[in-house]
Amino acid sequence: MSSASPVLTAPDATVVGSPVLRENSGDIAVLILNRPRARNTLAEATLQALQRALADIAEEKAVRAVVLAARGPVFSAGHDLKELTAHRSEADGGRGYTQHIMQICSAMMLSILRLPQPVIAAVEGTATAAGCQLVATCDLAVTSSAAKFSTPGVHIGLFCSTPMVALSRNVGRKHAMEMLITGDTISADDAYRIGLVNRVVEPGMARQHALRLAQKISAKPPAVIKLGKEAFYRQIEMGIADAYAYASEVMVQNMMARDAAEGISAFLEKRPPNWHNR
Repeated sequence: MSSASPVLTAPDATVVGSPVLRENSGDIAVLILNRPRARNTLAEATLQALQRALADIAEEKAVRAVVLAARGPVFSAGHDLKELTAHRSEADGGRGYTQHIMQICSAMMLSILRLPQPVIAAVEGTATAAGCQLVATCDLAVTSSAAKFSTPGVHIGLFCSTPMVALSRNVGRKHAMEMLITGDTISADDAYRIGLVNRVVEPGMARQHALRLAQKISAKPPAVIKLGKEAFYRQIEMGIADAYAYASEVMVQNMMARDAAEGISAFLEKRPPNWHNR
């Protein structure tokens, strides 16, 4: 049974005004971007709320996976340009505030990668700029066939440099460069073709399919999923020789763990495994 609660940004915040909501579906946490009228832009309050929610989930051993969804027709339109522009009148022209937003946004994106639990984006609407970055940062992504993706900063003289970091680590270089230097919008099918998303489903069903995927993951041993996710992101930044050396050590560590012993025994004995901490 699901329960919903706001991730509050201030003592007097209300559910309606909270930029991020949380629902619990069994052992899956669902985070929902909740500023549909503002196109779910990643304003400072939204970034801080996401960061707090991720920090809480990281400490919750009962949570096996996370689904990140959004209310409204836009998954996220990226940074709140009105919020950034409002600081132009400051003595430094807004440089300090812009740097602050970039830092907390990068920290939040890194929190997704460092979270012990896998994070699955459920995308029903458009994801642009830092919103596209958010999808690319999630470990997995399920998208509606009606969704669209872009890094359109070049249209307004603002190259999508931080979205580039996540995008270029998820899709081929030429695909990433084309999106970045043209700003063109791509379809859900093209996003699947270039590797930005895992699955394309019928409109209105992205969250349901993401939950199914999360449930499949939650049936696996949590300690192994945590070990594997951390190892994946560490080795991918290494040279191939270092990656093999590191992955070999991870395999040895994994082989000595209780879940590996149980899983191998269950396989040989042709019975379901009884995972630790389930």
